[in-house]
Amino acid sequence: MYKRLIFVFLLSLSVLFAPQQVSAQEASGPVYIVQSGDSLSIIALRFSVDLAELMSANGITDPNQLDAGQQLVIPGLDGITGVINTQFINFGDSFRSLTRRTQVPLDLFKKLNHIVSPSEFYVGINMIVPVQDGSQNLNKRISTGGGESLLEAAIKQNTDVWTIAHYNSLQGSWDVLPDDTLFAPGESDRQSASGLPSAFLSAEIRDLPIKQGGTGVIKVKTAPDVTLGGILVDHQLHFFSMEDGTQVAMQGVHSLLQPGIYPLRLDATLPDGSRQSYEQMVLIVSGNYPDAVINGVDPLTLDPKVIDAENQQVLSIVNPVTPETYWQAPFTLPVDTQSCIRAWYGERRSYNDGAYNNFHAGVDYGVCSEAHPFDAYAPAAGIIVFTGPVVVCGNMTIIDHGQGVYSKFCHQDEFYVTTGERVEAGQLVGKIGGTGRSNGPHLHWELWVNSVQVEPLDWLDQAYP
Repeated sequence: MYKRLIFVFLLSLSVLFAPQQVSAQEASGPVYIVQSGDSLSIIALRFSVDLAELMSANGITDPNQLDAGQQLVIPGLDGITGVINTQFINFGDSFRSLTRRTQVPLDLFKKLNHIVSPSEFYVGINMIVPVQDGSQNLNKRISTGGGESLLEAAIKQNTDVWTIAHYNSLQGSWDVLPDDTLFAPGESDRQSASGLPSAFLSAEIRDLPIKQGGTGVIKVKTAPDVTLGGILVDHQLHFFSMEDGTQVAMQGVHSLLQPGIYPLRLDATLPDGSRQSYEQMVLIVSGNYPDAVINGVDPLTLDPKVIDAENQQVLSIVNPVTPETYWQAPFTLPVDTQSCIRAWYGERRSYNDGAYNNFHAGVDYGVCSEAHPFDAYAPAAGIIVFTGPVVVCGNMTIIDHGQGVYSKFCHQDEFYVTTGERVEAGQLVGKIGGTGRSNGPHLHWELWVNSVQVEPLDWLDQAYP
């Protein structure tokens, strides 16, 4: 009996003094749904709230305890209720079209996103969009293209002028601009994405925001028989047709490109020879690459003249854009296992205690298994376009995978393929070694996309394009 009373007493104390978790529903304020990759500090910065206040409002004592799908109350956003979403601005979106589609009052939208001018509206920016109680998100796009009147556009969409005017805050049928983007209730129709010239039916960029060392994927649907071109940052885009009629361009973003805003322009050449263009600024974000010091390096491999000559040689090999696509699926590991990565893409490097004016353009794999410790494999199907010795890369192999995508292997001891040979994914192509600028046996794998080295591991995680 005595032991039972002690147990009950201790249990009461544990309940009395246990930390009390406050659910998002019990605190006051709008609710944000935690997304994959979020942290409390990122969320606090995004909504301009104090981290301690955010934790207190949600009864959080450990900032590392955060799960995707969790509901968080965001304190300090007076007058806002319901759920708060975030979304990346994509190509063709505009300040006016986003407020129309989400039905968020202009002043509230500016307040939440700290916007002073519509000129701050860039592709890749993550905007805060509240879902107001009783509001209706409008997904059906309506464009008054080709000199079309609002009445004609309404008839084509099986609606009426007054409904469109109501949802888009128009004073009447006369209060609409040429090629304006309007919205109404209904299912999203990517074929009628506008704000864009009439040659473009839709345009979007995948995997926003684009990072340093990332691969930009631009997907466009056009009117029949339209030829596409354009630029991203300062590189000419090459578009290729897919089975569903979409045209796709892939462009690498250099690892040393300063984070900021850069141009993306699409150029459409119509069957009659006329041209239409559309340009928006795109946000490029930091890749958050670490610093690394590499000592004991042969000075010859650091000679700027040697490096420049080798870079020009490689560029001349990877610049041609083959129209065929040789790969069929996500790329595969060029070695036996991924657990042997010795150096990561993007490292800002100091050689022999010099300045941090270099970056690691690929991924280094060391000895990877006892069974096949020195084997190097093709990560995807392609054509061998170079095998031979150079100073920095050592024994080098370059594989053309098609559509401007190339793999480059460095530091091999032996070649098992020859120039002009077709290889398949997983085919043995060489023996890992320590030739060139190397402090020990390893395979250096670079991936080039339209003449720029990109993060190879991205291509292992998902299919391109």
